Amino acid sequence: MLDWGVPIALCLLVLYVFAARAGSPSGVYEVFTLIEAPKHTLLWALSLLGWLLVPAIIGGFAGHVITTRIGSVKSISANSLFRQRTWGQRLRPPGLIDDLSPYFHGNHARQEFVDAWVRVAHRNDWKRAQDHWEVYVRDIMSTPQYAHLDRRECLRQAQNTSKMGLLFTALVGLCIVCERRR
Repeated sequence: MLDWGVPIALCLLVLYVFAARAGSPSGVYEVFTLIEAPKHTLLWALSLLGWLLVPAIIGGFAGHVITTRIGSVKSISANSLFRQRTWGQRLRPPGLIDDLSPYFHGNHARQEFVDAWVRVAHRNDWKRAQDHWEVYVRDIMSTPQYAHLDRRECLRQAQNTSKMGLLFTALVGLCIVCERRR
């Protein structure tokens, strides 16, 4: 099958170069993107191509984004996706993301995590450390790896994974959420 993208791009490039030599490159761009009306023959051809290609390029990009998004949902098997929850799972309220303050008086692993996360990575700013902890756990829970779990198990595993992953960066004084928000 013939790939039409390369010949169309070459024709477009040739038209653009000749039209830019006759006028200005910014004027050619404005005609191609349908911002300005064309003034001579080359610009009419470029305007027609822009009228045809700009929506196709935007539609192709949107289609790619939508296909990628649907593909990640389809990776979950239908058996686990539509499995009926037990009565215990239905009646139990969803869990809450852990508050970090009780970790201070918890077991050694919790104390080590809170010490690194709050004292080192956030310089004793408990409020910001709690906020960033909740943001990170929420983002971890939204990944496809946890989609097949019920609400409580998803929260438990996401928090455990978050503690393990964040401890390494926190020990060197980095917070992933702080870095992303810069």
